[in-house]
Amino acid sequence: MKFFSGKEKKHTAESNDDLIERLLLENYNRYYHLAYSYVHNPDDASDIVQNGAYLAIKNSASLRQPEYAATWIYRIMLNEIFHHLKRPDTISYEDSLIAEGKPDQYQDLDLRTALDSLSPEDKAIVELRYFEDLKIEDIARVLNENVNTIKSRLYRSMQKLKLKMEVTE
Repeated sequence: MKFFSGKEKKHTAESNDDLIERLLLENYNRYYHLAYSYVHNPDDASDIVQNGAYLAIKNSASLRQPEYAATWIYRIMLNEIFHHLKRPDTISYEDSLIAEGKPDQYQDLDLRTALDSLSPEDKAIVELRYFEDLKIEDIARVLNENVNTIKSRLYRSMQKLKLKMEVTE
């Protein structure tokens, strides 16, 4: 006969720590690319992922269902991205000097411009589905939305992207 004690609860939190740490290490580049797709700045993207990783590790004991740990971390990363986007832009003098000398990057500029024209929520759905290869059900869990809502918003977003891409051609 097994009784519940505080030690068993602590063990669960420790296993959550290990799970969160493993997922963060395995998917770090995916989180970075997701953040970069919103902020278009490598330093800001790194800061977002670091803050998100810190929050995920710090709050790992609050994860109730370990099978949803990956979607839980994506939710944290998206919250950090949206939080960063709401902050006022501040740039240091050194950063402004560095930014002047950066070469232009034109990698998929039309697609990037079209994606940036979407609302942050719609952009998140498209990027999670097509760039992060998440299932519709997982996206619904990450964004805390109904599956059918995600499907319809994804469809409308893809129609908007198609129109934007046709206009730029």
